[in-house]
Amino acid sequence: MEDVVLLEWSFTPKDYFEDEIRIVRDDYEMVIKDGAVEARISPEIYGGEHKMREELHQSLNDRFLGVQLLTHKPFTLSKASMCRIHPDGRRDVTIFPDSCVMTMTVGNVDLVVKDKNGNVIIDSRRDRIEKKKEFAELAELHSSDTVAASLLSSYKSAVNDPENELVHLHEIRDALSKFFKDKKQARDVLGLSASDWSRLGQIANSEPLRQGRHRGKSAGELRDATESEEFSSNLVFGY
Repeated sequence: MEDVVLLEWSFTPKDYFEDEIRIVRDDYEMVIKDGAVEARISPEIYGGEHKMREELHQSLNDRFLGVQLLTHKPFTLSKASMCRIHPDGRRDVTIFPDSCVMTMTVGNVDLVVKDKNGNVIIDSRRDRIEKKKEFAELAELHSSDTVAASLLSSYKSAVNDPENELVHLHEIRDALSKFFKDKKQARDVLGLSASDWSRLGQIANSEPLRQGRHRGKSAGELRDATESEEFSSNLVFGY
């Protein structure tokens, strides 16, 4: 048995991915499960990559951002602790302190539909988990793209800062318009109608909402966004 470098993180909610995620790369193996993450690395590789811990943390965070597009829920991810496991079982442990945040979430109601032969034709939990895996992979894969990183960052801000949610969502619409050169091209690529696209602008800019961009113009008349307005504002992002 050879020495192993083990990096460990904790996260909330513990069921953010709902199922175990196993990632196998040439230089490490990572398992994400039940609020904990473990990455196993050979000492030779870890010793030669001084920034590896930070890079793995960023890669892991990108996966959470991808899933957040589907859940619209906040998450916490600790910094990694590190230990070196020796063949005799001894552990040399290094802890990198981080703040602790408590998060509460509401569970999902799932649906399973079977045909007359008992074959599953619809399994909402299975489908949701697969979609989370897909979005997590895509977010990590495109993390070096500055536009994609900016969009994910703005969406995370919208989730974590609900009082300014529409401000952050509008940032995404502006960034997409700039990237695709004009809003019509952006709408076409995203498969959105002109009315859906314009609705976000109206909600963010014109309605007297506490979460809106121009709250000062409606002082004393502000209200919270309705469920319908919140749904319309998220159509642009597929949530």
